Amino acid sequence: MPNNHQEPNHIGLPILDYRGAKTTLCPGCGHNAISERIIDAMFEMGVEPERVIKMSGIGCSSKSPAYFMARAHSFNSVHGRMPAVASGAALANSTMKVLGVSGDGDTASIGMGQFVHLLRRNLPMIYIIEDNGVYGLTKGQFSATADIGSKLKTGVINELPAIDTCALAIQLGATFVGRSFSGDKKQLLAMLKAAIAHRGTVVLDVLSPCVTFNDHEGSTKSYKFLQENDEPINEIDFVASFDEIEVDYDSGEVYDVEMHDGSNLHLRKLLEDYDPTDKANAVRTLMEAVEKDEVLTGIFYINTEKPTFIEQLNLIDEPLATLPESVTKPSRETLESLMANLR
Repeated sequence: MPNNHQEPNHIGLPILDYRGAKTTLCPGCGHNAISERIIDAMFEMGVEPERVIKMSGIGCSSKSPAYFMARAHSFNSVHGRMPAVASGAALANSTMKVLGVSGDGDTASIGMGQFVHLLRRNLPMIYIIEDNGVYGLTKGQFSATADIGSKLKTGVINELPAIDTCALAIQLGATFVGRSFSGDKKQLLAMLKAAIAHRGTVVLDVLSPCVTFNDHEGSTKSYKFLQENDEPINEIDFVASFDEIEVDYDSGEVYDVEMHDGSNLHLRKLLEDYDPTDKANAVRTLMEAVEKDEVLTGIFYINTEKPTFIEQLNLIDEPLATLPESVTKPSRETLESLMANLR
């Protein structure tokens, strides 16, 4: 696999087939860097653009799907309601890969109710939160993920505790949870590639500085603050199933996870005795980081054994969306029999 993307990928597609429209976001916005990493990850993993469903809600983050994979299916839903639309799409055609892009407002405020139920179900979906701690589309008010003590450009100090979407995701049932920084190209790319290989709910909270409203002194989500306070819990190396396996870590320092498609995720432990499959320890680690004012990044939790929502429903292999009405719609006799049993 060429690193410079000058040659087609292993399914014969050029990098141009994974690009989208020209961004209309502010120059330097962290969201644009995330879009670039999604392009790289999908290209390197050899995902067919036509087999991807891009979902979003409302906000700066929800404009992002327009900037990558123009040939993929796309739907911009109502504010905070993307999880419901994505769930319907995933159930209608379980052969598609669902990628949702949301923001800290779209997820942790108006969309919180839908977000938590998505987590419970372990729907096969990659859910990316482009997290800048402010409502960038409505002039920079604090969002629900803003840290206590952080300051707006106007000088206002946030006095409310932040919602940790990663801790919430782990507690409620997501099976792949991590946090990265839009400025950390290597870490974010490895996490996205592993997310593509995972089957279940993936939640990636990506800290993405807002250069217009939240990149100043006193912000805890500015480029400067994140570069100085980023504390990785592991180094991530992802080897796709079609690549030659090469690992440069000492075996005693690596936690290996085999993904659903046969790919390998290698996590080099930076925190002593950190086990990414230990749910309670993952939540405890995040809570301790809050007390220390640390910004932890890396893969916090992964579970490749839990059944997905589609498996729990025992859906047939053929996508429901392709079945004829004669199969999906009950006959009049069936409905009358059902109603009779309910009388």
